[in-house]
Amino acid sequence: MRVISIGEGSLLTALYEGMFEQPLWHGFVTGLMAQTQASYATLIFRPIDGNDTVRMSAGSSALDKMQQLFIQEYGDPPLPNNQMREGRVYALQELVDSSDAWMQAFNEKVLKPAGMNSLLAVRTVEPGGAHAWLSITGENNFNAADAALLTNLVPHIRIALRSFIALEQERFRSAVNSSVFGRLNFGWLTLDTKCSILDMTSNMEQLFQRTGILRRGRYDRLMPASPAIDRELTALVKQITDGQSCPPKALHLSRDPWMDMLVAPVQKPMISGGRAPVAIAYVSGDRESQADRHEQLADLFGLLPSEARLAWELAQGTSIADSGKALGLTLETARNYSKKIYAKTGARGQAELVRIILTSVLAIA
Repeated sequence: MRVISIGEGSLLTALYEGMFEQPLWHGFVTGLMAQTQASYATLIFRPIDGNDTVRMSAGSSALDKMQQLFIQEYGDPPLPNNQMREGRVYALQELVDSSDAWMQAFNEKVLKPAGMNSLLAVRTVEPGGAHAWLSITGENNFNAADAALLTNLVPHIRIALRSFIALEQERFRSAVNSSVFGRLNFGWLTLDTKCSILDMTSNMEQLFQRTGILRRGRYDRLMPASPAIDRELTALVKQITDGQSCPPKALHLSRDPWMDMLVAPVQKPMISGGRAPVAIAYVSGDRESQADRHEQLADLFGLLPSEARLAWELAQGTSIADSGKALGLTLETARNYSKKIYAKTGARGQAELVRIILTSVLAIA
């Protein structure tokens, strides 16, 4: 097994940490320049569709400027990147075809004016089909050790590319899920043994600020506005921490706006750099107050204010009798209002009214 030198080891560390840097892989390309005494280094990741995912360069500003001017006049550089055999290190003279006017123009208008007389480049392919190119450019010729270094980096670049793609896919899925959760007024947060928040969906912070029904307290502790709910949550998390058998438990947080929370033990152990979560709380609620919903219903279906108030009560699954009682209406008056509501909304009964209202645009308002 070949021994990795101290210099190569630091490059590998920078390569694997590069996906978490901003700019991406800056430490790696600058470290590669220093080790090979190059004037310019470039790392390109590109998916199958041909658009650059990452293009990280470091070094000569003159070469950057020359390339930008060339792209404005001719388009992308003509180097035959896709024809390069994977894992083989190519020198400049192997990539620039003397019979190709476009390639000669790139050499004459970009490389030579920037003082770039030597170039080494290598290509690798990730199992899913994404490609990576690593190149170094300089005024002086590179030696065999520089070429060997690029060859030795190929399998590690492949791993870094694969890890980066997996990370980006998870980031995309997380963004989509967060968007869906936000539209459904649904979110989650994880808690440690002291009810401190360890992680949560992005919309939870907005919920904290908007309603005050839940908030982030001292030491990031989850604080329900109701002292009774706070005590119940604390006791539930303690039971989970002590290893007691605890089925998921629903807690009603607020009626106006409506908000519920389901607290459950974390079923799958999580790898964490800090405290481990013991419970996960799913929170679902309405963005708007009942008064706002009444106005929206009146606008959407042409209801009178009194009809809109009853329609919202019925949409919560409450019976006509109980809905009328909650609004101070007699049973007869509530029945008369309900008939007008059904006529205006096109519902043939309460079940259909619930479906019409909860699948209307009010669901994402």
